[in-house]
Amino acid sequence: MLSNLDRHREHRSTQRTANVLFVCMGNICRSPIAESVFRVLVANAGLAERIRVDSAATHDYQLGEPPDPRAITHARRRGYDLLGRCARRVDGEDFRRFEWILAMDMDNLRVLHGLRPGDYTGYLGLFLDFNPGLGALEVPDPYYGAPEDFERVLDLAESGAAGLLDVIRATFVAYEADS
Repeated sequence: MLSNLDRHREHRSTQRTANVLFVCMGNICRSPIAESVFRVLVANAGLAERIRVDSAATHDYQLGEPPDPRAITHARRRGYDLLGRCARRVDGEDFRRFEWILAMDMDNLRVLHGLRPGDYTGYLGLFLDFNPGLGALEVPDPYYGAPEDFERVLDLAESGAAGLLDVIRATFVAYEADS
């Protein structure tokens, strides 16, 4: 997995922007939480003009629906806003628009690999690849769980987002050094 990230870093060193897509099964819990957490981190870093963020689903179970009310409530307690989001499904155009497509778990990553066009040169991997010290590879689905499961998703999203932003910033530094 690291060699894939290293190859992607090399490719991205010629770019000055980044487009990031977070993906889970229904786009009503994990991926909108990760999107919102990352969006706030990006804004706080002053990079909102350079980093575009979105989220999507691999399945069509909840298309057009807002995030799960429990996700909204738990995110709001930490200062994240999920309102205004509607679940959408990943489509072929996403592989042209986003250089960073990040799945919340292996099942969704497998689906994404099946959808991936042969000419996709971006990074397709797990969101938590960017924070290996967490001791978790996947963001668990809280949908059938308890309130603390939504808190765990937020904890993982905050840690994973910080690691991801560090990697993207490094690509910007490489771009600026080459310019």
